[in-house]
Amino acid sequence: MSMKGIVYILKSIKNQKHYIGSTTDLERRISEHNKGIGGKFTKMNGPWKVICYKELLTIDDARKEEKLIKSYKGGNAFKKIIYGEVPEWLKGAPC
Repeated sequence: MSMKGIVYILKSIKNQKHYIGSTTDLERRISEHNKGIGGKFTKMNGPWKVICYKELLTIDDARKEEKLIKSYKGGNAFKKIIYGEVPEWLKGAPC
């Protein structure tokens, strides 16, 4: 049985850059990002805050959604998500 998935968008407190990721445990993953655990981009641009997230039925669904969001990052569809114009995306952190 697959675990639920979460796709999320972070904003760098340091330089306002965005990061898109997916996980099964958002609180743990954000903590890891802010401790410098993970990739070079998140380590160099942290600390991070969650600006929005979307819960999905499985982690596989979340990874597919992450890939889709990354395909239009910076475009109008991405802006609609981060500005709260897409109802299924929740603002802020769930914890």
